[in-house]
Amino acid sequence: MTNLLIRDPFLAQPFRLMDELLRSSAGNGSRVSGFTPPVDVHETEEEYLVKVDLPGVKSDDVNIEVNDNVLSVSGSRVAAETGGAQLVERPYGTFARTLTLPQGVNSDSIEAGFQDGVLELRIPKPAERKPKKITIGGAAKKAIEK
Repeated sequence: MTNLLIRDPFLAQPFRLMDELLRSSAGNGSRVSGFTPPVDVHETEEEYLVKVDLPGVKSDDVNIEVNDNVLSVSGSRVAAETGGAQLVERPYGTFARTLTLPQGVNSDSIEAGFQDGVLELRIPKPAERKPKKITIGGAAKKAIEK
């Protein structure tokens, strides 16, 4: 007998669904005023790789900032007004995603690329911080012993 696995989208991403419902009910309710792009984060031994899906967004309309170890990706997608809309399901407007970076990440070494509607950020891992060992010197040791 074959088992059929059905993935329930309501259980898989409950907060995304709530966010989209709240956004669509805000304002006039007829149009979504923004969206939340999906993000993937992968970790290798040397870096973190962040991918953000931004189909239909121009690279000039994307802002990437780092402030106090918080990476922010924001921007907007504008609808191409061609004729009277019969059905509008794709969200337009502003978007923003934030990720907290690990301590010690050098924000100057983050690299960004944008191809085929996917923003790719390469964030090098910080060097491991090792505890500094302090040895007791000869003169101080003699003074302590007296």
